[in-house]
Amino acid sequence: MTVKEGTPSRSVAARAGSAVSSLRGKFFDGVDTFGAMTILAFGSLRYLATDIIGRKFSWREFFDQAWFMIRVAFMPTVLVAIPFGIIIAIQVGSVAQQIGAVSFTGAVNGIGILRQAAPLVTSLLMAGAVGSAICAQLGAQTVREEVDAMKVMGLNPVQRIVTPRVAAAMAVGFVLNIVVAVTAMMTGYFINVGGGHVSSGAYIASFVSFAQPTDLLLAEGKAVIFGFLATIIAAHKGLNAKGGPKGVADAVNQCVVIAVIVLALVNVAITQGYVMLVPQRIA
Repeated sequence: MTVKEGTPSRSVAARAGSAVSSLRGKFFDGVDTFGAMTILAFGSLRYLATDIIGRKFSWREFFDQAWFMIRVAFMPTVLVAIPFGIIIAIQVGSVAQQIGAVSFTGAVNGIGILRQAAPLVTSLLMAGAVGSAICAQLGAQTVREEVDAMKVMGLNPVQRIVTPRVAAAMAVGFVLNIVVAVTAMMTGYFINVGGGHVSSGAYIASFVSFAQPTDLLLAEGKAVIFGFLATIIAAHKGLNAKGGPKGVADAVNQCVVIAVIVLALVNVAITQGYVMLVPQRIA
């Protein structure tokens, strides 16, 4: 009887211990993953610097990957930027009319897109389209043991296949951010000015009065960082894919989820630091 009464408590304690062990294992797995990604990031930057200085950088691979990323992400970028521009323009215009500040529509709409919307769309496209494509490529090479073959031949996979992709993603992120900003800002301009809510001169003048060069530097800096981080995450997951095609698919799913979360957190941190450190212009 004593054994029967003690069995449920032992069972509960065993389940609790198993749950704690599982959480502890996941925590340490996360620490290991973060450390591996950090090592991969510094390694790719080191090879990028030394290869360019030593004239050993694979420019052909760089341009091939850059063109591939542009083909993958350009049209989705434009198609996502237009709705973003429409939503921001409508919401900003509506609030501006309610409070009687229609003349400041250009400043709020343009700066909001430049600082936040354009880098955000760029981060989503870099994580979803570019990151998943890179992860699928490297994952397929890993499960086919092509990466292992490179190591046997004395070639460094980070130097040969990761570094050119990192450089290409940073360049493409820089370009895509400009495309998103121009597309969304033109969309907002046509909606507000074309709808008769504000004159063209007042719209542009308000934007020029409040915008500053550091806003553009902030947006482009975010885009380059997002491209770098998305590629590092994708490369790490691709190079560690296991289990055949299913393992590659799982790696791609994990890559996209992790990249979106990381880029969102980095975006918040960079924006907060910018607001705290850079004096804002007062008209």
